[in-house]
Amino acid sequence: MTIAILHNPRCSKSRQALQLLKDKGIEPEVVEYLKTPPDASELGRILDLLGLAPRDLMRRKEPVYKELGLDDPALGRAALIAAMTENPILIERPVVLADGKAVLGRPPENVLTIL
Repeated sequence: MTIAILHNPRCSKSRQALQLLKDKGIEPEVVEYLKTPPDASELGRILDLLGLAPRDLMRRKEPVYKELGLDDPALGRAALIAAMTENPILIERPVVLADGKAVLGRPPENVLTIL
């Protein structure tokens, strides 16, 4: 089983999700998405796996969300995905990917549902 986690080491929920995986004997590929953000195609694939619209994976309380006017209902999927790839701080974390499935680790225990 190939497992990856979009991880922010400064986030307690992300650290907890990573520790849950390690406690299960799993050493996932750790992708520090703030340093290496997914491109638009990959982010679109992740959203599809999660079954979420772009705004559902966005951190709406981040100042850049308001600064960029991302609450505008006229903005479509492509524009929102582009904003997240250009400003990866907007991507909610952690996201765990495992063999064609994905889950948002909020709460961290959610990651166990796809193992």
